[in-house]
Amino acid sequence: MPLGEMGAFLLFLAVIFVFGNLWFHFVETILRWIKKLFMGHKNPPMWHRFPVYKDEND
Repeated sequence: MPLGEMGAFLLFLAVIFVFGNLWFHFVETILRWIKKLFMGHKNPPMWHRFPVYKDEND
């Protein structure tokens, strides 16, 4: 494979990578706007609640 073809292929892969990265951030921004619209400014619930231990001195 000549050097020019390999360079063109690597350039093609870089363009796909950049486009995918931009698309991901675009979709995440749209989803964040939708969540903000419907959920308001509430903090998300904790995914894990640690057990509360009572100290013997209290």
